[in-house]
Amino acid sequence: MKKLAALTLSMFLVYGTALADTPKEADAQPAKAAPPAKPKPAKKADKTDAAVAAQLEELRQALQSQQEQLQMLKEELAKRDRQIDEAREAAAAANARAAEASTKATEAVNSTAEVKSTTATLNSTVSDLKASNEVLKTTVATEQADAQKSSDEGPTAIRYKGITITPGGFLAAETVYRTRAESADINTQFSGIPFNAADLAHVSENNFTARQTRLTMLAQGKVGSANLAGYVEGDFLGAGTTSNNRQTNSYVFRMRQLFAQAAFENGATITGGQMWSLATETKKGLINRQEDLPMMIDPQYVVGFTWARQYGFRVVKDFGGKFALGFSVEGPQATIGGRGFSSVTTINDAAAPATIITAGTTTGTTGNFFLNAPGLSAGLYNAFDSTGYTVNKAPDLIFKAAADPGFGHYELFGIVSFFRDRVYPCGVVGTQAGDTVPGTSAPVTCLVNGTPSSVVSSFGATNTSTTGGGVGASALWSVFNKKVDFGAKAVAGDGIGRYGSAQLADATARPDGSLSLIRTAHGLGRIELHPTPKLDIYGYYGAEYAWRAGYQGYNVITVVKTPAIPQAGGTTIPATTTTTIKTNQIGGYGNFAATNTGCATEGVPLNDFNTSSGSNCAGDIRLIQEGTLGFWYKFYQGPKGRFQVGMQYSYLAKVGWSGTGGVAAGGAAISPKADDNMVFTSFRYYLP
Repeated sequence: MKKLAALTLSMFLVYGTALADTPKEADAQPAKAAPPAKPKPAKKADKTDAAVAAQLEELRQALQSQQEQLQMLKEELAKRDRQIDEAREAAAAANARAAEASTKATEAVNSTAEVKSTTATLNSTVSDLKASNEVLKTTVATEQADAQKSSDEGPTAIRYKGITITPGGFLAAETVYRTRAESADINTQFSGIPFNAADLAHVSENNFTARQTRLTMLAQGKVGSANLAGYVEGDFLGAGTTSNNRQTNSYVFRMRQLFAQAAFENGATITGGQMWSLATETKKGLINRQEDLPMMIDPQYVVGFTWARQYGFRVVKDFGGKFALGFSVEGPQATIGGRGFSSVTTINDAAAPATIITAGTTTGTTGNFFLNAPGLSAGLYNAFDSTGYTVNKAPDLIFKAAADPGFGHYELFGIVSFFRDRVYPCGVVGTQAGDTVPGTSAPVTCLVNGTPSSVVSSFGATNTSTTGGGVGASALWSVFNKKVDFGAKAVAGDGIGRYGSAQLADATARPDGSLSLIRTAHGLGRIELHPTPKLDIYGYYGAEYAWRAGYQGYNVITVVKTPAIPQAGGTTIPATTTTTIKTNQIGGYGNFAATNTGCATEGVPLNDFNTSSGSNCAGDIRLIQEGTLGFWYKFYQGPKGRFQVGMQYSYLAKVGWSGTGGVAAGGAAISPKADDNMVFTSFRYYLP
């Protein structure tokens, strides 16, 4: 704009200057535009000067007018310059204000979003405060109620040095009625139900007991990523040497479970102590205290149930609650069955003749093997347990896999057991050479340094070993919103009889004293109904089966020694020795030639405190079965604990292996049978 104004001003100046310097001939040019009125006639000289003067005046005035206009233009240009500067300053100020406004607008937008967020947060906070206020009111009220309740009821657990201790258990008042007496308390020895040969088979029994009362304690704590726990459980179903049922009924407290456990966040769990065997079925996974025990009142549970409570060191890995693997090292024990083993029995008889009152007899028996040893009191084993304690060389090994896919619980497991006994080739030998009246039986000898010997000795004794085991599988299902539970389990193998509830034998002995493992199988079917939260109804059927393991070739030697007996008049009845040698006898478990002719004939009691079990009754069990039906009704279940009553009926039946011993030629082999009906009642209070 300034350049344009300067150019215009220059043009005016040049133009004005040109007009001033134009010659007179040129001055006539404007006259053409405005010719003057015709002058009056005059002289030529006067006419020219006047015209020139008039033109000069006119030019002067025009120049003055132009100068004035130029001045005005300069002023206008200056004014315009000032306006332009002001406009620029205003524009700069406007730009600054616009930038500031833009910044403020951005800040306003952000502030608006923040305000909106803050408003929403405040609204949420206000809502939360309202809810918290309500919760606080409820919490305060609850805490006040809990405080009052706590003051009345006390804590549900005990805190001690960071450990939570939870007591538990129940107190029980129970009865059992059996149509065939076992001389047993609330727990039933299933294999011991008597044949008719036993005196007890002809009387019933009705026993009252509180001994199943159970006390438990669970201690829990956390160290790093590990959850540590210890569990103690015991009842009074043990007996000391001074326990009796006459006045104080002083039965001892016994250990059921006693173990320590470490559970890690990666699903691994390590447990050690006395616990339920890993072979026992669980409700979910493979963790302790999840065992799916029958709902029986009978603490021996039910025939066909797989269990043991013994030492175990167990490692379990759980994979997300859907699958678990477990391995357990457990305490071994061997049980032996059968009869007719090789033996030498020596009887020092002072009971002859019958007319003379004597001190009775002493008997000693030697065999050609041993499997278990009696307990040593000083070693804290029960010296009164005639079955003894195993001397197996290795623990039992149990492997198990469990699956919980969402419908049902499934298990597959295996047991490996290692058996060992010590065999004595010269333990059962003898001759009739020392008899008062020698017989004709051939002597029984063994080789000692290559020479036959009939003297009982430990020469050539050696250890023999064998390995047994079995497999099992089970499945549990819950349907109709967990109102019905049902399942089945089956186990079979060699040398695993003791893992069944009926305690069939693991092994028997061959004629040479080595062990023969007995093949057994057992199974259990169950159904449990829960029609209401207070009522449970259950039914079970279980069976256990043992195969034959009979052999021929046992040697049985009996030596009866009678001392000299003085008589009146100075005479003396001389001492006598009579040896009976039987070779190639039949024995073992369930042998075909077993004698069962006396199983149905009642014996005569030994005295007023000792009943008879009869004679001539092998009775090796082939099959034992139990069917049971019962219920529990919880008439109170709440913060004060639980009171419940229950009743159970069970029918037991056992069948022995048939034998031809004592049967007339061509007669049918005898298979002994026995049964028992049992009714249990229970009244229990469970700690909350």
